[in-house]
Amino acid sequence: MAQPVLDAGRSTSVTRTSADSHRLDLNGLRGVAIMLVACFHIWFGRVSGGVDVFLVLSGYFFVGSLLRQITAAQDPAVRWWTAATPVPRLIRLARRLVPTLAVVLIAVVIGTVLVLPQTRWLATGREVVASALYYQNWYLAFNSQDYTAASSVNSPLQHVWSMAVQGQFFVITLVTALGIGILLKLGARTVLPALSHPVVLRVVAGIAIVGVAAISLYWATMRMSVNQPFNYYDTIARSWEPLAGGLLAVWAPTIARYWLRSALAIGGLALILSSGWWIDGLSSYPGPWALVPVLATMALILSGSTGPTNTPNAPPRMNRLLATAIPVWLGSIAYALYLWHWPVLIFYLSWANTDKAGAIGGLLVLAVSIALAWPTYRFVEEPLRASPTATRSAHPVDTGTAGERRPRQLMTQARMTAAVLLVGVLVSGVAIEAWNRHVSNLRVDTTNLDPTVYPGARAFLDGAPVASVDPQPSPLEVGKDLPITSFEGYISDFTDPEVRVGTYGNPTATRTIALAGGSHAEFWITALDALGKQNNFKVMTYLKMGCPLSTDPVPKQRGVPYPGCFDWVQRVMPQIIADRPDAVFTNTTRPRDNAPGDWVPPTYLPIFAQFAAAGIPVLGMRDTVWPHNADGPIDSPSCLAEGGSADDCGTPRSMALEPSNPTLAILGTNPNILPLDLSEGLCTKDMCPAVIGNTVVYNDWHHLSATFVRSLAPELWRQMNASLPWLRP
Repeated sequence: MAQPVLDAGRSTSVTRTSADSHRLDLNGLRGVAIMLVACFHIWFGRVSGGVDVFLVLSGYFFVGSLLRQITAAQDPAVRWWTAATPVPRLIRLARRLVPTLAVVLIAVVIGTVLVLPQTRWLATGREVVASALYYQNWYLAFNSQDYTAASSVNSPLQHVWSMAVQGQFFVITLVTALGIGILLKLGARTVLPALSHPVVLRVVAGIAIVGVAAISLYWATMRMSVNQPFNYYDTIARSWEPLAGGLLAVWAPTIARYWLRSALAIGGLALILSSGWWIDGLSSYPGPWALVPVLATMALILSGSTGPTNTPNAPPRMNRLLATAIPVWLGSIAYALYLWHWPVLIFYLSWANTDKAGAIGGLLVLAVSIALAWPTYRFVEEPLRASPTATRSAHPVDTGTAGERRPRQLMTQARMTAAVLLVGVLVSGVAIEAWNRHVSNLRVDTTNLDPTVYPGARAFLDGAPVASVDPQPSPLEVGKDLPITSFEGYISDFTDPEVRVGTYGNPTATRTIALAGGSHAEFWITALDALGKQNNFKVMTYLKMGCPLSTDPVPKQRGVPYPGCFDWVQRVMPQIIADRPDAVFTNTTRPRDNAPGDWVPPTYLPIFAQFAAAGIPVLGMRDTVWPHNADGPIDSPSCLAEGGSADDCGTPRSMALEPSNPTLAILGTNPNILPLDLSEGLCTKDMCPAVIGNTVVYNDWHHLSATFVRSLAPELWRQMNASLPWLRP
């Protein structure tokens, strides 16, 4: 049987039969592909197209193997229910794929505890489960549009998405193919005997593959403009790639001319080697640009042939080069090397506290990955891949000699390896669940912190002295230091269309402030709730994740269209105006997307005009700093947990904020705006640090912790009191 996934095509000679499993050149191609994947990940931070090569080869070998099984099952002597059962093949798939994956997952659990900060343990644990159950691609797809899950970008298991896609493809294709085989077999017995003919089977399979592949490619192309981060991981959008290889397993034209086969081989390999440089795979695959590595792989499949050297049927020189020892050896360990190289890279980067491996570090990562891949292949993948039945039949007599004891030793080794892996998986699962429960049960209560020891923003605003103590909350706990509205459900999530109104402050007060917008408006409820209770005003909340008040008809969340936000704003604005608050508290600025500083987006201005027309003043809060540096966004809690200082994990002020509040420039045409700016509580003249006054500023990538917001309350009250006469005592 052909080896699936990255383990497809191990063989002993270069041949030219449909879906033939004896193609050393294709095993060598796998070796080239895995080196492209590893090198591009380690040194260049780009998508090489190597995964697309694996997808095509997997489809070619897997569909070819299925076709042979179903063709044999059409024999009248074979019972249809025996031919239809997918269980034996599923067991063989699991034996080939799961053990090596289990070894890597166990190592990732251990490495996470030893190397990664505790703030990343929970996310990694969830991805271990997703990877083990082959839904990692969907886990990443759904989290790719949720900024609260941005740490998945640096997950040591992000690469397992392709294993999940292929695993899902294998199972669906297996069940579908066997179903078609059953129908043809039953039809041949009851309606038309010709339905059992192999040609009929190939025609039906070919039509099905072309139809499904066309739908998949259309879906992939259409979804690029809808949600490309999701599209990249989508099994539906990816299925056309292995199906392209499967089509060659069903029907592959014989190319007689040596020069044409040579041209296909040279052109195909050249495109595979170069496409990673001139195609931005992350933003272009699996759309039409993925045809480049897919068609190039198909060309190399077609170019191979059998025949003596220097004859018209000889394999082209390029195929013979791929069939040499080094590419073939790399191909043999490709599956294990693929699984190992990414976590080794991520752990190295975290250990070295750097974002780039560099020349020496990259070579070390590659060498360690290969050093781990070879014994994994030799002592885990090979023994557990071997069929006990095949081993016994090949050596029916054990006479006690060393050579004849080999099968028994292999089976003993396989059983021991399986037992160790099972124990490791169980222990890892228990550890992940225990940590999950621990984090879920964390509670943060910093309301009684001594303000003389933990002054927070008052260290900047009032020059309060700062004692030498560990900051609070801890980097692990601060992830739970959220505004009360998040705990009580008064903020709509990304998929929730409802307007959920909460009441805070003094619920019986006659004066009302409406807190409205996205999560960067939400975190101010910690201060407003306390101020309302102290100063006799009510706070009503109108909040939705990632959704500031804007008239943008095509809002985006992390580059992904977010139509639910526009619809929500269209409904919440009339509701706020109808509720007649005495003022609306919302954001007036946000960071620029591709440039330093902050600005007032033009789509905010019509919102302010609507409130002005209704006679409602706007307490316009300048948005707070979104932590980042020249290398990109910063997950402050994780940065601190890894030993980074307040400045190391902070943001240069010039990168985040304009010299003056951009809101001031629009006051002439928007006199109902009462500007609020607490930037001086978050930044010095040069730096916006991650810890201020012994208080951790952010609870994730860019949301203020409730503890820090509490320390900003006195200054917020001072500015509000100066703006609204009715607030004054």
